[in-house]
Amino acid sequence: MPLDITLVQELANKLKQNLNQVIIGKETPIALTVVAFLCQGHLLIEDVPGVGKTMLARSLAASLGCTFKRIQFTPDMLPSDVTGVSIYNQNTHEFEFRPGPLMAQVVLADEINRATPKTQSALLEAMEERQMTVDGMTHALPVPFMVMATQNPIEYEGTFPLPEAQLDRFLMRIDLGYTSLANEIKILEEQQLIHPIMELKPVVTSEEVLNAQNMIKSIYVSEPVKRYIVQMVRETREHPEVFLGASPRGSLSLFRAGQAMAALDGRDFVLPDDIKMLAPYVLSHRVVMSPSARLADVSSTRIVKEILDTLPVPAGDLGDGDL
Repeated sequence: MPLDITLVQELANKLKQNLNQVIIGKETPIALTVVAFLCQGHLLIEDVPGVGKTMLARSLAASLGCTFKRIQFTPDMLPSDVTGVSIYNQNTHEFEFRPGPLMAQVVLADEINRATPKTQSALLEAMEERQMTVDGMTHALPVPFMVMATQNPIEYEGTFPLPEAQLDRFLMRIDLGYTSLANEIKILEEQQLIHPIMELKPVVTSEEVLNAQNMIKSIYVSEPVKRYIVQMVRETREHPEVFLGASPRGSLSLFRAGQAMAALDGRDFVLPDDIKMLAPYVLSHRVVMSPSARLADVSSTRIVKEILDTLPVPAGDLGDGDL
């Protein structure tokens, strides 16, 4: 598809402006959410209760006019509660598939770490292959498709940490954090009579979204920037305080996210600054710290930032192939 960067930027701006009506004062998390969606990726939101994690997912679905389903994960939930189940119809003498909440375009997996690993694994095929298999039958998921999962980083009682295979399928991990005093007062004022999400209208169509998702794949990434991405990911594997570094899927995720970030800025080429800005969000949840580093309370985000500080940044004309 021919690249029209203006169309992609306009679509992204519409989404950001709409989301800003509900999520006040959180420009960076909103921009990252739009980036993840344009990359056809999934988003893990890790933050304390009450900062707008669920509202962000609902607002995105409302802005897109997409179908939205929320799954409240609990320890007693079964995989069939997520994917659906085949029920025998006595009239037709055949099994009929009754889809679960995963059969939607935007799926909110609320408190995903409260479900058992068996139930969490019900999302693996859907997140990677955009399909799910129930009783030997494969069902394609609607497009566009995105999983937005939330988890509370404070309360660990009765939770099951996400395995590395699950974390690796999330394009990014972000947090929202508390807002400023002025913005919190603005939230009180705007929600005094009615919640802003009740008046939120779709601003883009599914067709426009699919076109934009295809267009950003054509955004130019120079060889030095590609090398910068791969070297950064390889550094996470070789760091002495890291037990398991980012996978090649991490490299591809950073590559795709860089293309989308360039589109948001109205560029048809990726800069090293795009990669530096995105790296902590794309790579930190893919890095497993060594036992000694965990005892010393060294975070994976800190390791990624150390790598960014020490890794040489490509220079030159990165908008074309001549360096």
